[in-house]
Amino acid sequence: MKSYTEYLTYNIPSRRGFVNITSEVRKIIQKSGINEGLCLVNAMHITASVFINDNESGLHQDYEKWLEEIAPHEPVSQYEHNKTGEDNADAHLKRQVMGREVVVAITKGQLDFGPWEQIFYGEFDGKRPKRVLVKVIGE
Repeated sequence: MKSYTEYLTYNIPSRRGFVNITSEVRKIIQKSGINEGLCLVNAMHITASVFINDNESGLHQDYEKWLEEIAPHEPVSQYEHNKTGEDNADAHLKRQVMGREVVVAITKGQLDFGPWEQIFYGEFDGKRPKRVLVKVIGE
């Protein structure tokens, strides 16, 4: 079995945002030379997420609204975590809901997706660089 690892870095200029990273992951799989296996994509920061869903702007707006309803950023004083001097407790909660990582099968050198599936990086406390691990394993 072979493995191949690369890191992607994102620096979202706003507090929150979603980035379709599917094409970058596909390029990494091609570079890996692995035809059959698995691809792990993992947000390496506790206020960011990696998830799979449809690449549809209305859905992304719905995520933004829904996440803000269940874990609003303000008032920052509502969170115990923020009493440590941080203002990002909501980002930790949003990450918990959206997930840390995805694993996708690789078949014949390609991501083995359903019809509308895409991989996204979700940022919930931006304005600084954060890494995403892409690890490909297989034959």
